[in-house]
Amino acid sequence: MSIVAAVPGPVVDAFRRAAPDGVEVRSLEGPLDGVEFLVPRFGETPDLVSLPSLRVVQVLSAGTEWVEPLIPSGVTLCNARDTRDTPVAEWVVGALLGATSGLLASARDRTWEHTPPAELCDATVVIVGYGSIGAAVRERLSPFGARTIAVARRARDGVRSVDELPDVLPTADAVVVLTPLTDESRGSVDAAFLAEMRDGALLVNAGRGAVVDTDALLAEVREPRLRAVLDVTDPEPLPEDHELWSAPGVLAITPHQSGDSAEADE
Repeated sequence: MSIVAAVPGPVVDAFRRAAPDGVEVRSLEGPLDGVEFLVPRFGETPDLVSLPSLRVVQVLSAGTEWVEPLIPSGVTLCNARDTRDTPVAEWVVGALLGATSGLLASARDRTWEHTPPAELCDATVVIVGYGSIGAAVRERLSPFGARTIAVARRARDGVRSVDELPDVLPTADAVVVLTPLTDESRGSVDAAFLAEMRDGALLVNAGRGAVVDTDALLAEVREPRLRAVLDVTDPEPLPEDHELWSAPGVLAITPHQSGDSAEADE
């Protein structure tokens, strides 16, 4: 007897190639009766309670906050930890290099004004929300000579606790936010957090938009006292007339795509 899996239509063929013998792979757009293993689209989850055979939900993202409330009791939820590490880490390094070199500011301002670049070498980069993606960022920053400080909810070998942020943030040239969205982390990058950052420091958010208090960030990037490069925002999608698009300190915004390389999807 085969196991029935339902996955998004565009990846049905890839799943069929990867699935072991005894797995029937269907499209989410087809009938879901008898489905035991389900891969939902981000933000487009069918009624899971109506699937009595469901045993496992496997998402294609590292974060699971968007689907957690929909998981019936007794169903196992799996994330895609490690699969997004490379593209997100490369996006973060690109954001840091674009900011220090002046490329991002020049692409936006388009004025012939000499502004000496900074250097990533010897810069202090604080990584908040240190997991597998944070480790990938640290590994890629090492050849540039940057000093990295890892921060997580709990301290461990080579990683500082969030309780130490008031001591760590004032030392940062850049703060990279990779924190997953939970009730505890929602809005945790608030006015007090941002106030601890030194003038001219860079905030890079490749985690979840709602971890950062948007109003508090706007207050810092209007002057601008701080600079920012964002892959995620609150709200999402970011409305075309939202002030973040035009705030002087916001160097670039990408539409929540840093982890979506073809290689990561595969």
